[in-house]
Amino acid sequence: MSLSLLVFLIVVLVLFFAFTNGMHDGANVVATIIMTRAISPRKALVMAAACEFIAPFFLGTAVAKLIGKDIIDLSGFGPQTFHTSAAFIIATLIGAIGWNLITWAFGFPSSSSHALVGGMVGGVLVAYGSDKILWKGLLYVIISLIVSPVLGLILGFLILRIVFYLSKNATPKANYFFNRMQIPSSIALALSHGGNDVQKSIGLIAMSYMMLGLSPTFHIPLWVVASCGMATALGTASGGWRIIKTVGSKIYRLRSVHAFCTQTSSAMVILGASLIGGPVSTTHVVSSSIMGVGAGFRASAVRWGVAKNIIVAWFITIPASGALAALSFFLIKSVLSYI
Repeated sequence: MSLSLLVFLIVVLVLFFAFTNGMHDGANVVATIIMTRAISPRKALVMAAACEFIAPFFLGTAVAKLIGKDIIDLSGFGPQTFHTSAAFIIATLIGAIGWNLITWAFGFPSSSSHALVGGMVGGVLVAYGSDKILWKGLLYVIISLIVSPVLGLILGFLILRIVFYLSKNATPKANYFFNRMQIPSSIALALSHGGNDVQKSIGLIAMSYMMLGLSPTFHIPLWVVASCGMATALGTASGGWRIIKTVGSKIYRLRSVHAFCTQTSSAMVILGASLIGGPVSTTHVVSSSIMGVGAGFRASAVRWGVAKNIIVAWFITIPASGALAALSFFLIKSVLSYI
């Protein structure tokens, strides 16, 4: 297979990953505002999709650079190794996409970020060995993925308590107020998700161009930003309804004030991470924020059994997607050698 055809295939797969990311993680962005009926599902999805598209244009590329050049050592690659490099990249994407589709089919709000990291690690281990892993960068990613949901839990709890204190003398009209306030808080959440998750796909394409010897430096063209943003936006607009129901109603029975606090705390964590280059999981952060908000109101009202299942899915995502990528690598490399 020619290099140009391989590059085309890789770009298509990255964009499909971005689409599944939007379909999977985008459901977390709109789940609370849809389930509390603050606005219609169609308006919520269109609003979120528009934010997903525009966010990466002005929120920087710190996450893209971390994913694209701080986890895998890109030295020593080039056209002479393009079959192995292409097999590694395709295997990484198959691992991440495969796990996204499996968890989407069962309605588990798993993490696309974990799936991508797992796919990269599993693929590079079988393709090149552990020497090609930049452990400092990988450790930073893992710390970001672990710390962010803890912050979401704490902020969700604190923001709800603060809001309850400030509105302790509120009338029933407060429900209408929080319904309206969900619109700006949901926009902030969608922008933060677009600024974090879209960059992961952008970083993959830029990394692929370096590994295949098509770019001497880690460079991000405008068309890459636009195409990854559009693919993620289309995935978000498609609506992952099973995940929306799980996040929006099965962890905790949300009211408007709870949804507003969840969106606000989640947006604060994800936006902060995007600005410092921390690739976090929107699924983790939103789910843990819901748990924090629920615990801030009444801990017994949180369905901890559902929360436990989500946490179990979090822990198995990296090894599962890594295993999918590792197995895919050998098959893909064999196929490429005969084409």
